[in-house]
Amino acid sequence: MPVLTRLIPSPLTVDIRAGALDGLADLLSDQRVAPSGRLAFAISPRSGQALRDRFAPALPGADWFADADGTIDGAVRLADSIKSTGRYDAVVGLGGGKVIDSAKYAAARVGLPMVAVATNLANDGLCSPVSTLDNDAGRGSYGVPNPIAIVIDLDVIRAAPARYVRAGIGDVTCKVSAVADWELSHRETGERIDGLAAAMARSAGDSVLRHPGGIGDDDFLVILAEALVLCGIAMSVAGDSRPASGACHEISHAFDLLHPRRCALHGEQCGIGGTFATFLRGDRETALLMAQVLRRHELPVLADDIGFTDDEFVRAVEFAPQTRPGRYTILEHLDLSTDQIRDAYADYVKAIGS
Repeated sequence: MPVLTRLIPSPLTVDIRAGALDGLADLLSDQRVAPSGRLAFAISPRSGQALRDRFAPALPGADWFADADGTIDGAVRLADSIKSTGRYDAVVGLGGGKVIDSAKYAAARVGLPMVAVATNLANDGLCSPVSTLDNDAGRGSYGVPNPIAIVIDLDVIRAAPARYVRAGIGDVTCKVSAVADWELSHRETGERIDGLAAAMARSAGDSVLRHPGGIGDDDFLVILAEALVLCGIAMSVAGDSRPASGACHEISHAFDLLHPRRCALHGEQCGIGGTFATFLRGDRETALLMAQVLRRHELPVLADDIGFTDDEFVRAVEFAPQTRPGRYTILEHLDLSTDQIRDAYADYVKAIGS
């Protein structure tokens, strides 16, 4: 008998709305999430106390752990603390990207489902099957299961620093470039492409790229949050990060590795990387649109917008393919020399304007 459908790993619940946190206790009492009501909450060691003060009275069966600092060591400590403290139904990551990634890794390590309660929209990690954590070598990506539920309260998002919301725009719009890289690899190397995952990631990128609103509009915030969730599910469908990560992310990872103390936010770097990669691909119309949208949302589009010189940007692009060995993007396809990258960046700056 032929296989007529396929199962897609996705959250049981995605709640994106103003006031969503008011329903958190009810969601966590869902028998599919926490049959016994025993929950391990992961919060940051700094800003997490205010969240604990707000929710602890309504969640008497919860224990709270402040080890989610965004490092692999902290995530391991979190897992060890959870394992040694008691038996739980689920791990709840309550906070920003570092907390969510730490909680995903710890939950995977102890074999528990994980609920993501995001307090900003800085990147697509809130629903991705990957935890990005700092380690002794810089930063690493670790495969984990998707969250079983996602809660995004627009009231909380509006209260977050604007930069941490705008960064998510850069991380989503660059998916247009990432999918184009995947399709390029399919044509040039025969790499298998998953059409559903590609469609999901591209649709997510386009939905934000072509939306006229801004971060002050609830309608736009919903579109952005949904796009970030959709990107995470696209990665699960594909079985890796391919639909969401191409030359855009290679360039961002290069900045992280070459300048670990100076790098900008992940989404900011990916926005620049995706726009430049699209320009290199010869799709100047889309590159100009991406640059226009990034500027409208007050995101960087040039190296000096994030504190790097032209030469440092050229070096990052040159180094970028080494960050993802085996991944084929426009950077590997063109295999540009240092002087060619410098000339291409000069053309890019001239084309999009300063």
